[in-house]
Order: sequence, then structure tokens, then C-alpha cells
Amino acid sequence: MTAIRPDLPGLPETVPARIVNEFVYCPRLFYLEWVRSSFTTNDDVEEGLYVHRVVDAQAGNLPDKAEAWEGRRATSVLLTSQRLGLTAQIDLVEGVSGGVVIPVDYKKGRTADDGGAWPNDRTQSLIQAMLLREAGYKVNQAEIWYAEARRRVCFAVDDEAIAEIMGILRRLWHTAASPDAPAPLVGSPKCPRCSLVGVCLPDETNALAVRARDREPLRRVMAPDKDARPVYVSTQGATVGVRRGRLEVFHEGKVTASFRMIDVSQVCVFGNISVSAQAIRELMAREAPLLWFTYGGWFCGMAEGLPAKNVELRRTQYCASPEAALSIASAMIAGKIRNSATLLRRNSRSQVDAVNGQLRALSASARRVQSTQSLLGIEGTAARLYFGKFTTMLSEAVKVDISAFDANGRARRPPPDPVNALLSFTYALLVKDLTTTIHSVGLDPYMGFLHKPRFGRPALSLDVAEEFRPLIAESVVLQVLNNGEVREGSLVTRAGGCQLQPEGRKAVLRAYERRLDHEITHPHFGYRVTYRRALEVQVRMLAAHLLGELSAYTPFVTR
Repeated sequence: MTAIRPDLPGLPETVPARIVNEFVYCPRLFYLEWVRSSFTTNDDVEEGLYVHRVVDAQAGNLPDKAEAWEGRRATSVLLTSQRLGLTAQIDLVEGVSGGVVIPVDYKKGRTADDGGAWPNDRTQSLIQAMLLREAGYKVNQAEIWYAEARRRVCFAVDDEAIAEIMGILRRLWHTAASPDAPAPLVGSPKCPRCSLVGVCLPDETNALAVRARDREPLRRVMAPDKDARPVYVSTQGATVGVRRGRLEVFHEGKVTASFRMIDVSQVCVFGNISVSAQAIRELMAREAPLLWFTYGGWFCGMAEGLPAKNVELRRTQYCASPEAALSIASAMIAGKIRNSATLLRRNSRSQVDAVNGQLRALSASARRVQSTQSLLGIEGTAARLYFGKFTTMLSEAVKVDISAFDANGRARRPPPDPVNALLSFTYALLVKDLTTTIHSVGLDPYMGFLHKPRFGRPALSLDVAEEFRPLIAESVVLQVLNNGEVREGSLVTRAGGCQLQPEGRKAVLRAYERRLDHEITHPHFGYRVTYRRALEVQVRMLAAHLLGELSAYTPFVTR
């Protein structure tokens, strides 16, 4: 046991040198990536991997300390010291005269403004030198090759430098042992190009700690929306397979669709669709979930790779007090009611001022409830008022019978009329996307705060979906009906239940994906964002609240 590393259960025996580099660069980045095991890539990461390709392949052997070492080279050398609690993959070790060796680290970027090494890069190289010394080699200096500047930067390895590294390591282990992540940087130029900016959300987290009227305009430093998109397969009897890096859909012996695997974010199959073992394995390796729906569109399950590693986040979710759960649930329902009122005000063809006033009063009441039963009562009253006016947002030229919805109201299992069928289907799509998002963030989609846990029921997904139902799902229903994308022949009624036909389902899926890609101004942060990305930001804000980084959960409410 080393005197640097605290004797606490659960901490790894050693820390990699590149992780110490991250700690010096930003303690929060270190904590999120190493302690909470959150990792994403970006262009800078990929470029760095490309620069490293010349030294990633192992070549040459690190000779015995007594052997002549002058003029010899070894690449990709792995060294570990239990005493120091350190490990490092050294890009290049060169021998010079007198039995002295020099570790050389490869970096993609430029040198610091003064022409020297960046502090975090210098720390990583000094650790490599320390490990070589620990192994018995003579090391007097370390070097860093900066690819953009095409030059090496050298610096001494002396007692003062070693003492500096030991102090950094003590602070690192102290941070790793803490249950709380370090606070986000404030207005730092480091954030925009950080690979974890979309997970950390520094400006967003800092902004929500300030009253809305006192907030400064936010930089748009979020990670961009991923280019990959969902693949939907609804042809009955089709088979999904993978071949030569492409996801392919086969039907009756022919390839009916083909997609590059890097363009696939998830695969959704409806009804009797077969998926090959190779396709399942490849999707898991790429962290792309496979989701199953019934033929009628009911979301019934998903398969994904290993679960997220952030155990502390799930622990706080499971251990949330009844008061904390009610506070989150009431904010979500208040947000849902406000968004319903906004959608009605913007789209109704009749006078709805009275109903809107009632909905806004109910939204305010939802924030003051003392029990879940009271909250559910408010939600039910708001739903009756809202859906009582829902068809006033539909055009007179709609090509399906909407009169049945006025008679039935909101009904499901099975939905008895076209409007209810469309609402149920789009709700299922929204819950599907939130389930995958919640899972990727590290929360348990089956443990909710409003909806009670039940076998096979993604309760937390249903919770978060509340505030997005009017903005995404119900907006899609209005769009496909008012635009004539769904017509009478797009649905069929059997045994008292109404469901979409294949062509109608495809039309709704296209409209739903368009809605997710629609850009809006974020109501809290002021930058442009797609609804697809807004879903993830909202889930991460919920996670930040559960971990104590935000004092309250703020729902997504449009103006």
C-alpha cells in the first residue's frame, strides 16, 4: 500500500498517467470519466488516436537495466508501480549515452503559449519518468512531441518535479474518494472542446443555480447531436442482419434496406421481425440498443450491452426520500400542464382562454401538493380539460373521423379511435427514446418518482415523458392529421380497437423523427437545440439534481 493512495475500499490499486493528466486539466473531467466511468469521444479524441498510431504498436524491448541502452528504442511500453499507485503506457522510450533513458510522449496539439509543455501534459510525462525510475532506469529528463508544432519540448526530472507530482497525486486520490463530483468550471475556455462537455453540461449546471432573471447568456458549448439515427423495421417476416460493416434488412431473400453501422443509433422492430445473433452482438458492441414493439406499436422491451457504470447515481435514485420524489414528480406534472396549455393556446381554432386559465392554475397548484394522491388528482383534472379541447386544434379538412375522440376522451388498451391510436403510438415512441437516454445516462428507467414501479414498466421514462408529451408526441399527432399524412385508410378498427396500418405507421415515424430533429431555443439556456438533444439534457439535469449538484429539478417548459 502506498502512502499516497488512501486505504479506502472500492478505489482501484493504480491510476493511469493519462487520467492524472485529466485531473490537472479539470478535476471534474477526471471524476466523471474515471470515478463515474462516463466516456464519450469527439474530433479531438479521434485526432489524438490518429497521431498516436505511429507509437501504439509495440516494438522493441525494454532491456535489462544493466544492458547497453544507447541508440535503442521501444514503443508502447507499459509500466506499473503498486508502491506509487501508478500505471502508464509510454509512447516511446529512447536510450542515450551513459545508460540514461528518455520517455517521449506524443500529443496531437500545439505547445503552450510560452513554447513549453502544457501543465497537464508535463504531469503525465513526469509520471512516466517516475515509473521508469521505479523500474531502476536512469531518467534525467522527459520529452513531449507536439504534432501540430512538429517539435519536442524537454524538461528536467528532478526532486522538485517529483515532489510536485506527489502533491498532485494526493489531491487526486482525495477527490476520487469523495462522494461528490467537483463543481463545473465557470466560463472556462477548456469546456467547448472537452469530449465530456455534453455529459458535464458546465454552463447549464451553473446557470440553473442562478435565478432565471439573473442568468447571463450561455455559450453553446454542448456536444452536438449525434449523426446516427434510429432504424425502424416493420415489414412482417423480415430479418435484420449485419454484413461488412452494414446493417441490412432482408425480406423474402432480398435486401430491402442497408445502413452503415456508424449511422445507426438504435434499431426498433415491430411485430414478427427476426434479428441475427451477429447483429445483436454488433449493436451491443456499438452501444446501440435494440428495441421491440408489438405489431400495434406497444413498447415491450429492449436489449443493450452492459449497464452504465455510475452506481452512485442509481443508488441516489433508489434511496430518494418520499419528499424528494414528490418534489421531482410535481415539477414534471406542473411542466406538463404548462406545456399543454401552451400547445392549446397556439393551435386551437376556438376560444380556449377559460380552459387555459384553469390549466395554468392547476400547474401552479401541482407545485404545492403535499401528497402523490393530490398530484394525481390535479393531473387527471388537467387531462380532462385539455383533451376536452384537443380536437379544436385539428383542421376541418382532417381525413379521419375525430368525432369518436370527443365521445371517448383519452382512452387506451386498446385505443378505440384514430386519435387515441395515434396518441398511444407516439407516446410509445417517446417512452422508447427516453428509456434509451435514461439508460445511457446511468439511471434506472424502471424506477420512477411518480409512476410506481411495476414489472416491465419503464416508470422513470414515463415520468420524464410527461413534460414532453405535448411538445413532441401530441404535436406529431396534430401534424400528421392536419397535413393529411395519416388518412382514413391509414388505420383499421378491429374488435373495438384501432391501430395503424403499415403505411400509416411509416408516416407517423417520419413525422416523429422530423419532430425530434426540429430546432428550438432552449427555454432555460437560450441556445438552439433539437428536441432529440433536449431529451438528453433534461435527463442529465435530473441526474445532477439527484447527485446534489442542483438544488431542484427544473422541468422543460416552453414559453
